[in-house]
Amino acid sequence: MPKSVRTAVFPVAGRGTRFLPATKSVPKEMLPIGDKPLIQHAVEEALEAGVTRLVFITHSSKRAIEDHFDVDADLERALEAAGKTETLDKLRSILPREASCVFIRQGEPLGLGHAVLCARPAVGDEPFFVHLPDDLIRGDTGCLAQMAERYQTTGTSSIAVENVPRDETDRYGIVAVDDADRLSAIVEKPAPAEAPSTLAVVGRYLLTPRIFDLLETTGRGAGGEIQLTDAISDLLAHEPVHAFRFQGTRYDCGNKLGYIRATIDVARTDPEIIAALQGKALL
Repeated sequence: MPKSVRTAVFPVAGRGTRFLPATKSVPKEMLPIGDKPLIQHAVEEALEAGVTRLVFITHSSKRAIEDHFDVDADLERALEAAGKTETLDKLRSILPREASCVFIRQGEPLGLGHAVLCARPAVGDEPFFVHLPDDLIRGDTGCLAQMAERYQTTGTSSIAVENVPRDETDRYGIVAVDDADRLSAIVEKPAPAEAPSTLAVVGRYLLTPRIFDLLETTGRGAGGEIQLTDAISDLLAHEPVHAFRFQGTRYDCGNKLGYIRATIDVARTDPEIIAALQGKALL
């Protein structure tokens, strides 16, 4: 029986330049979708999958993320004194008692592969998730929970994928798979004419700890960065890696259009907003 996946790694050191000036002083992961910041949506997905250790690979400009998951005793006392019990309960539910947070600084912006390697001391010799908060995935069951369930059957690394238009392959890692959805190749941001398929990697990974040894020797790839994609390509020589076709809707909240779509769709599920806007043709 494979080990349970207890750890999720959140690479959140990026500066969010596509959302400037909003992200000049506010981390992009703290931008709200509904009444929760992106990073809380990400953490809740990990908790649903059974994760108890949350590892954030961060930067000095991202203290707001650490503060968000810390206890604010003064605020809790103020809410309690004001009788705002419902709001107080929401605040206290941000992080359950059984979950712990680890914050690790990524000294240099050397790429996603380097960010994942920074997590090695916290992860140890166990399988783990990598969750990119820019990709919000909504469904009846969270994407990571779906991947965890499949892992209990396969015991192998897996990568969440979905089909994208061919003219967008140069924005993603692209995989080639066999009939059993085992990866035969993975390429970082190939030109449309050179892409082995249109199956794109979309920000969720379940990886075995062997990936760390490979990342130690991975040279700089696309963009002059240490690419997680390159280490996964090397991993194929040691063990199978599966493409995971998740159930749900993905929103690329790393760009403005995806962020707006996510905001609108989340609003459509909020009874208070629906009631307030009923008949106003805004939803």
